[in-house]
Amino acid sequence: MRSITVADVQIPTLGFGTWMLTGEACAPMVAEAIGAGYRHVDTAAIYENEREVGEGIRASGVPRDRIFLTTKVWNDAHRENDFRRSAEASLKRLGVDYVDLLLIHWPVEEVPLEETLRALCRTRRDGLTRAIGISNFTVRHIEQAVRLTTEPIATNQVEYHPYLSQKPVLEALRRHGISLTAYSPLARGRVAQDPVIAEVAARHRKTPGQVTLRWLVQQGDVIAIPKTATPARARENLAIYDFELSPQEMERLHGLTVPDGRMIKPSFGPDWDDRP
Repeated sequence: MRSITVADVQIPTLGFGTWMLTGEACAPMVAEAIGAGYRHVDTAAIYENEREVGEGIRASGVPRDRIFLTTKVWNDAHRENDFRRSAEASLKRLGVDYVDLLLIHWPVEEVPLEETLRALCRTRRDGLTRAIGISNFTVRHIEQAVRLTTEPIATNQVEYHPYLSQKPVLEALRRHGISLTAYSPLARGRVAQDPVIAEVAARHRKTPGQVTLRWLVQQGDVIAIPKTATPARARENLAIYDFELSPQEMERLHGLTVPDGRMIKPSFGPDWDDRP
């Protein structure tokens, strides 16, 4: 598994996402994914599966220090004391002493970002997490976070796939040496039906999903966290390091961007950089 180094931690460039993976199916699937070779697992307090994710990690038999574990603090815990309690509750549910990466799940306007970042930075200094990060932050929020934080930011986790340009966000992150972690990297399955991606995939004898994940991680500072509840698909998603896309193929996938490419648009979301 390939990794990138950012904010003093090594992050595997392909992770196993667990959003909407809940109940009895969660722990066995997490264990299956780790057994297949994943060493990066992503969860969040709001997913209501941290307990099962922790069980899956333990059931895998892989030592805890060989797994990069990410969780996130939800919007109702941005006040300093609430943030700390949320982080500690996540560790308890996961059954771990620390996570490798703790994220602010969404920016909110009701609480000053300075207060939330102060609480986030403290969790790193106190050993609750090895690294800190942000999620769903726009360029405006990124610049604020960089200015206000006292600890290095490892990543910004956002929706990213061939149909959604994140060029402004990527440029801002690169200015500050921050990685991008792509959620919904396969555009909720849309890439499987794309003729351009299918053509590139046929040339490499790969699937459209594998080509899309390769396109993401080949950008150099992008991490992808596809989610699946199917063991065979989890293994398939891992097989992206034995081929390389040409510059022309990379540009063809970049060229698939459409104005309405964003799929995750909750009512509480920020004023996105790609909004018309």
